[in-house]
Amino acid sequence: MKKLFLVLAAATLSFGAAYAQDANEEPAQEAAVEQVAEATAEDVDAEEAELQGEPMHFALLKKFLEGGWGWMLLPLVCLILGMAIAVERILFLALSKINTKKFIARVEEILNAEGVEAAKAYCRNTRGPVASIFYQGLMRYDQGIESVEKAVVSYGSVQQGNMESGLSWISLCIALAPSLGFMGTVVGMIQAFDDIQAQATISPAVVAGGIKVALLTTMLGLIAAVILQIFFNYILAQIEAQVVKMEDSSIQLIDMLSAYNKR
Repeated sequence: MKKLFLVLAAATLSFGAAYAQDANEEPAQEAAVEQVAEATAEDVDAEEAELQGEPMHFALLKKFLEGGWGWMLLPLVCLILGMAIAVERILFLALSKINTKKFIARVEEILNAEGVEAAKAYCRNTRGPVASIFYQGLMRYDQGIESVEKAVVSYGSVQQGNMESGLSWISLCIALAPSLGFMGTVVGMIQAFDDIQAQATISPAVVAGGIKVALLTTMLGLIAAVILQIFFNYILAQIEAQVVKMEDSSIQLIDMLSAYNKR
């Protein structure tokens, strides 16, 4: 019986000591967690303050140099070249736009009032592919309506080719930019494995430089391709709208000349 009481007493004392130790460790663990959280928050605040303190162009230049200027320069050149051609095409298409309905009505009015020569002079002094097509059609009015139709179709293809000039270079830049970025990725990974081989160990500090080069070059190549693709599709949409106007105007020109020929 005494042995039973002694065992129970020893167990009670052991449980009490363990509970007291856990109670003492919990505040210490909570304090350690709070210190780690505070340190992490301070680091995040310091990084945010550092980023906010830097101008945007300086931060971009820093990332450009971190990615290796040799490989980062290639996608950047594709972006600049593609953007230059895209802006030139957008300006060209914007300057070639006219009010087609008003133009056709004015040509018909001049044709009925003053004749073919006056209508040709008006078309020659008006900008845009629609006016050029009308001028070419009126130039061949003396040869018959069939010659006018052939001239309109042929010169419409020429005008469409002029509007699409340079788009193949934009398409090339769209394809090259991510390809060059991926090439920089391969180079960065090779550099990372070379560092591992030289150090004979694998650690984040050893491979961080090569991986950073790989990711930054890929990112720049994809950004360049996305931007150029948006401009490319916008230009194609503008060209398609112009082509539809050219085709509709050509039909109206044939009808106009047919009616004029019956007078």
